[in-house]
Amino acid sequence: MFLGKDLIVWILLALGGALCVGNVAALVRPPVAPKADNDLPQAPRGRSIAMAVLGFVVAFASAAALVAR
Repeated sequence: MFLGKDLIVWILLALGGALCVGNVAALVRPPVAPKADNDLPQAPRGRSIAMAVLGFVVAFASAAALVAR
């Protein structure tokens, strides 16, 4: 089996990391100009921080689960 029995943990690590990094990047470097008329000029700060924290928690927990085995 690909990546053994820890496949779901690896997937959670990747998704949590991407969620954290993507939301932090949206906060740190917003787009120069909106691409469409209904696009926001910058990411909503509260929701982006909450999603970044959630992604960090998921990535940290899955990394800890991998190390503990």
